[in-house]
Amino acid sequence: MTNTKLITAIDVGTTKVCVLVAELLDNHDYEILGVGVAPSKGLRRGVVVNMEEAQTSIREAVEAAERSAGYEIDSAFVSIAGAHIDAINSHGVVGISGDSIITQDDIDRALDAARAIVIPHNREVLHIIPRNFIVDGQEGIRMPLGMHGFRLEVEAHIITAASTTVKNLSQCIEDAGVVVEQFVLNPLAASEASLTDTERDLGVVSCDVGGGTMDVAIFIEGNVWHTAVLPVGGNNITADVSHGLRLPAAAAEEVKIAHGHACTQEVDSSEVFRVEPFGHDQPIEMSRSKLADVVEARAEEIFDLLLKEIKRSGYDSLLPAGVVLTGGTSRLAGFRQLATGSLGLPVRVSEPSDLHGLVDQLQGPEFATSVGLLNWAARESGTFHGVSINGHSENGHYKTGAGSSQKMWGVIKDWAKRLTP
Repeated sequence: MTNTKLITAIDVGTTKVCVLVAELLDNHDYEILGVGVAPSKGLRRGVVVNMEEAQTSIREAVEAAERSAGYEIDSAFVSIAGAHIDAINSHGVVGISGDSIITQDDIDRALDAARAIVIPHNREVLHIIPRNFIVDGQEGIRMPLGMHGFRLEVEAHIITAASTTVKNLSQCIEDAGVVVEQFVLNPLAASEASLTDTERDLGVVSCDVGGGTMDVAIFIEGNVWHTAVLPVGGNNITADVSHGLRLPAAAAEEVKIAHGHACTQEVDSSEVFRVEPFGHDQPIEMSRSKLADVVEARAEEIFDLLLKEIKRSGYDSLLPAGVVLTGGTSRLAGFRQLATGSLGLPVRVSEPSDLHGLVDQLQGPEFATSVGLLNWAARESGTFHGVSINGHSENGHYKTGAGSSQKMWGVIKDWAKRLTP
């Protein structure tokens, strides 16, 4: 039991907090031992708005996962999203030292050169992701390690977050007794469990539509070229249903899931369901087509925002693999069909597959981020597909300091506790 190597993922969303505990196996895989899910409170659109409520939700999910797994959780990889996320593309150049063979140190120096940009004091770097390497003018190199050359250049995608938001979320996690191993941007985590290598190479949009945010990542030639977090999601649809049908928010959510449809033309006008709006003492019949009108209008707006973001990136003509949808909102009937028509791209809904262990609760696109975090954690531990080499992994992820200082502080606190009688 003492030799068991565990990894933990905490997906902190607007609607739920999901904690997964897994054991790393020798065959480059993992087995899920524990699952903990709790309703999310105190968070809105990826940002902590009530510390006490957020801490309680996270603690409930952590404790449920610990009971399920039979292990205590010490540290975890944590998802992060929200409108405070920003990204910028940067360029770094270095000369090759020594015998002109590119080493990991040369790659790290090139990435450090790309990182040497002015970042406001109230922001911190989450990820530095190499998009493309150039050796002596030769472009399109994915991994220059071991190559000969005199000049190494890198095109990097740098993702930053608001420092206060990161600290607030980190504090909530630590109050649950868990040290933050690393923060991982939501769409990057979701893509780990939803995209194929072929899609990444051809050009694809990973779109995680959650309750409060829509998290977007564009992959081209195997690497991330653009990321964005849009402040819209399933809760906007629920709010419209609540206003349109004059229902309490909880009832509107139930109606949306049970009877909602994003394509009005596919709903029979004679279909009805029973609901009790404000001002009525008992349930009345409501037309499903009327509900579909409300849902479709907001869903169209969501996809219009997504299309604008794709065009703003400048890569809209480089996406033959289309769009891959994840997140709980993508379960909505007619959502994929509407996306195909609105975006003019092929669209599919993805959910985690090829899982081992306690996987019964993880069937659905809403768990893509949680499972993707486990994939990320397994790779960073050096046992998953794409072994990490000094922080730089084969699929182009370069982890940086967000979370590392919290981890060190947690180690110090644990060491101090052991010294205390």
